[in-house]
Amino acid sequence: MQLKKYQKAALKTLRTFLEKTRETSSAKSAFEVATKNIQLGKYQSAYFPLKNLPDVPYACIRIPTGGGKTILASHTIKMASHSYLERDFPVAIWFVPSKAIREQTLKALKNPAHPYRQVLDDEFDGRVRVFDISEFAQVRPIDFKGSACIIISTIQTLRISNTEGRKVYAHNEHLEAHFAAIPNVQAIDGLEKDESGKVKFSFANLLYLYNPLMIVDEAHNAVTGLTRDMQERINPACIIEYTATPKPRSNVLFSVSASALKNEDMIKLPIKLSTHKSWQASVSGAISEREILAKEALNDKQYIRPIVLFQAQNKDQEVTAEILKQHLIENEQVAEEKIAVVTGNQQELDGIDLFDPKCPIDYVITVKALKEGWDCSFAYVFCSVANIKSSTDVEQLLGRVLRMPYATKRSSEALNKAYAHICEPNFIKAATELKDALVEGLGFAAEEVDDNLQAPQLELNDSLEETEVPAVEFELEAFDQGLLDESVKDKVTIEKTSAGHTKVTVSEALNDIEQEILMQAIAKKQQKDIKKQLDYQKQVKQRLDSPALQGKAFKVPRLSLEYQGELDLLDHDLPLEIGGWSLLDFSAELTISEFNAEETVVTTEHDVDKGVYKWQVQQEEATYQLAGLTTEWDEKLLVLWLDKEVRDKSISQLVRIEFIRQVVDLQRKDYSLAQLVRAKYRLAKAIREKIKQHYLSAKEQCFQQYLFNDPEVVVSSADNQFDFDFPVNAYPATKVYRGAYQFQKHYYGNHRVGELKDSGEEAECAMLIDRLPEVEFWVRNLENRKESSFKIAKATGWFYPDFVVKLTDGRIFVVEYKGAHLINDPDTKQKELVGKLWEEKSNGRGIFLMAEKIKNGLSLQDQLKKKVG
Repeated sequence: MQLKKYQKAALKTLRTFLEKTRETSSAKSAFEVATKNIQLGKYQSAYFPLKNLPDVPYACIRIPTGGGKTILASHTIKMASHSYLERDFPVAIWFVPSKAIREQTLKALKNPAHPYRQVLDDEFDGRVRVFDISEFAQVRPIDFKGSACIIISTIQTLRISNTEGRKVYAHNEHLEAHFAAIPNVQAIDGLEKDESGKVKFSFANLLYLYNPLMIVDEAHNAVTGLTRDMQERINPACIIEYTATPKPRSNVLFSVSASALKNEDMIKLPIKLSTHKSWQASVSGAISEREILAKEALNDKQYIRPIVLFQAQNKDQEVTAEILKQHLIENEQVAEEKIAVVTGNQQELDGIDLFDPKCPIDYVITVKALKEGWDCSFAYVFCSVANIKSSTDVEQLLGRVLRMPYATKRSSEALNKAYAHICEPNFIKAATELKDALVEGLGFAAEEVDDNLQAPQLELNDSLEETEVPAVEFELEAFDQGLLDESVKDKVTIEKTSAGHTKVTVSEALNDIEQEILMQAIAKKQQKDIKKQLDYQKQVKQRLDSPALQGKAFKVPRLSLEYQGELDLLDHDLPLEIGGWSLLDFSAELTISEFNAEETVVTTEHDVDKGVYKWQVQQEEATYQLAGLTTEWDEKLLVLWLDKEVRDKSISQLVRIEFIRQVVDLQRKDYSLAQLVRAKYRLAKAIREKIKQHYLSAKEQCFQQYLFNDPEVVVSSADNQFDFDFPVNAYPATKVYRGAYQFQKHYYGNHRVGELKDSGEEAECAMLIDRLPEVEFWVRNLENRKESSFKIAKATGWFYPDFVVKLTDGRIFVVEYKGAHLINDPDTKQKELVGKLWEEKSNGRGIFLMAEKIKNGLSLQDQLKKKVG
């Protein structure tokens, strides 16, 4: 299974964290290095060590529902075993939140044909053992010694205050062989003992001795004091968590946005929301939606059978699963064999493959039984006849309809969306409640929901002028109408209900001052929910008023490279592809700072005076043998092993092996073969880094040759065929500006200025751009947002300028702001060079400014004015 870009980036950041921890013995400093250039939004924080395990590296990867946490966990085992544990065969304890997910994970990892298992088999040459924790008595010493061992467990199995009575904590004679092989086992500190003071031969103690890698799936379910006690009992080497909704102090190392999942075709977005006055209308709307999708699916190249997921009410309420099923059969004419009910007592999907073309099921009715451990990407329509407010069940069930079939964009746009039908006549009320569910339960950023939760009438279409901002309606027991001034009264309709309450309808979006006036007339306990709805209404209004949704084009010229009479869009790899390179043209020598075979990490400790002996399982020098072979190491085997670890497919294997041979040959001048074998993981890392350095050097040489030494080949095509178009309906910012200044000209709406701090020099630059009379509109350009951002190629990657501006005379003004501490940075110089080249080759369509607070005696405002003038 090919990893997505965000998955590779997450693993790369995790690798950096673990490697730096290994090198420095400080998880805190490693965390700071790994997250230095990572956009974490509200999850940005200092490193918080675990209270009782301060030296154990602990980090969390945040990925929204549908992002592939399990495949990442499989890759984590192989990566952590090399980057941190430096073991050929690690032991891993893999915690899941429920029995259903435990069974699902076990089934996948025990199946040699499953992609999750193939990741492990590929890394450990098939020497992988997977156990349910209930099978711990079957684990043999040879399993730990000669295989990667993964134990799957629910967190509840080990998370208890009193260990008595739990099998994993009890003495078990079947484990005696494990403990018999360990010297002085009775003196090892930290092991649980029986009443006589002897070490229990328990599985928990065995885990403690083997210092396992701990992986925690859906980690937000695992944060309690008992969890921390459990961690202490099994002595993890490191703890890696995966969740959509991290808890405070989770040490979020990498955060994936829902937009990233959408860009990689992992989930269906946007969610098209339809609201209905009755539950019957909601059900009918969902059925009609499914019929339309089913017709679209007939034209798809892969088999898809769209499914409706109904959420019924609890047994003590009106629309139970039984009532809903009866309604489908009697009033909607749905054949009974097309319906499956999944509740606590009815499990009608057991043993059924919903992906089978012969499967008749189109409708699944549940209350909350599907919230965990059930994934069917054919689920397209979520329909709730229940009250959706503050329902964690809604969060989970809505997540079931987000996964994209086959993780591939469908040919029909209708099949790239998810659908929700809600029994709630007020669209704004339903939208704000679903927004809370998406943010709090599924890991969406609040700003992403604004782009991805749509009413049918708010979707982009050919008649934008006909779109309307939905009204906000609410009913109040008490309402002081006399506190409203005339400006608010013009936008509000007030009427009495038969029950003597006041019904208030806000037909036009209120500004901040008008909102404050209205709030004064409302009881405090109702203000929070109503303000959410008013804010959403205002955001919809601002979005519809934006230049983007008004259909104003935002085209930016891009550079192309002419080679052998053909034009190609210039990216940072193209010059190297044309010029070519050979790794063997570069030095194979590693400096002492790049590689040191001396082991600096102390793994055993013996305190004779106190009678405490701390011991940790490690491979002895004599056991270092190539997987699958009995021959002891020689230089040839070491070179082959290193080549397997380096795995750079852009370089032919013959060239790779020769380069690695040269590296080993040079290192043998300073180290024995045994030293190099013991340090083989660090040596592999050093070789990977060396190859990367040489690759970047080759890129820079070719980039310089083709872009600056021979500039005539760089052009901006006359017919503008390579122009970049800012998409009118996609601005995947995960954090937006919330400062006091009110922007007026942002392309995606003035409430949607992404990745900009509320104050500071960059914010000041944005304000000055916004106030320039020559500016028609502008955008805060997002970094690394695939198809949503403008970028210029530079030798070492991509340059994403801070601001892209459309001037009233049609020119494009590109602005990069640099603080004084970065102005002399080599990367800044490279950005300025390619920015000026872009301006020079744009045929007068573009101008570029590397802006500073003060430059050549000019203030920032004067620099901007001079450039546009």
